[in-house]
Amino acid sequence: GKELWTEDIDGEPLQIYRAFNEIDESQYVVSQIEKWLENGGKRSEIAILYRSNAQSQPHEYELVKRGIPYRVYGGLRFYERAEIKDALAYMRLLNNREDDSAFERIINIPTRGIGQRTLEMLRDTARNRDQSLWQTCLEMLEHKQFSARAGNSVQAFINLIEELASTTKRSSLAEQVVAIIKTSGLKAFHARENTERSQARVENLDELVNAAKRFDDEGDPLLAMIQENNDSNEGEENTMAEFLAHAALEAGEGQAEEWEECVQLMSLHSAKGLEFELVFLTGMEQGLFPHKNALQDYVGGRLEEERRLCYVGITRARQYLHLSHAESRTIYGRSELARASQFLTEIPASLVSEVR
Repeated sequence: GKELWTEDIDGEPLQIYRAFNEIDESQYVVSQIEKWLENGGKRSEIAILYRSNAQSQPHEYELVKRGIPYRVYGGLRFYERAEIKDALAYMRLLNNREDDSAFERIINIPTRGIGQRTLEMLRDTARNRDQSLWQTCLEMLEHKQFSARAGNSVQAFINLIEELASTTKRSSLAEQVVAIIKTSGLKAFHARENTERSQARVENLDELVNAAKRFDDEGDPLLAMIQENNDSNEGEENTMAEFLAHAALEAGEGQAEEWEECVQLMSLHSAKGLEFELVFLTGMEQGLFPHKNALQDYVGGRLEEERRLCYVGITRARQYLHLSHAESRTIYGRSELARASQFLTEIPASLVSEVR
């Protein structure tokens, strides 16, 4: 066995924060970051850790809102992840049929048998006619300019978009996102692979629903500030357009370059070997961390791996460590009660201080 030792004196107790929900959790984390910076600390000395990459979204939003530069270490910002961009492309096309980049991105995602040759013919025809891919598609279908097989696949895509537009017309934004992810087959497409990476993509899609629900409930103060100076139309029918503008704004702001002074966001798997003065270990709840898959592993090996991962997270902190969990968390657009992680109860009470 190893003999553990340190030359440091006893440090500060571990701070445990019980948040009302994931919004309160991210607000607590960022408010503590602001205090650190006000007291002369550096952004590069701070890390926000989480078990699942999907958990980065509320923290990213809060950091952008408060103008604190950040970087997702070893990964992409939430709205830059491929599966999220796919879902947003469906939303963009529903909102504007003339959006050629959205059309091209999703016409064959998930795969529906539309080959590169068909796409090239569609692009060339649209360019020659100086019109959108959507309008060109309709005209080529009407004049039967596709092969029978390609024509059926393209028509199925057109029908899918029109069906989504019709069935979600009076739905809330979160309901629209749920319908898009389900009806398009995006979620089933990723879930079918049954790998850790595909599981992460499914979790990201679920988190997009949660982000839409928060947007339904609260709107976006970032956009509100911008719209004060514009004569933009407001109303229920613009909610999707506003959310797309919010996603574009959040994707384009906040993420710092590698060499810049910024807060680091990362999954626990990415944190191995790194150390920071101030660390936030978030989402400490049963089913989230330890992950629900580990809890369903009755042999116990995966739970032990989760416990080792928790130890990795705890030991990333040099000076200060904040552990947080929520009393309720939004899961697929619905608020559900959450239980504190069993790992919190395994930390000796003499080492912790409960903030709330």
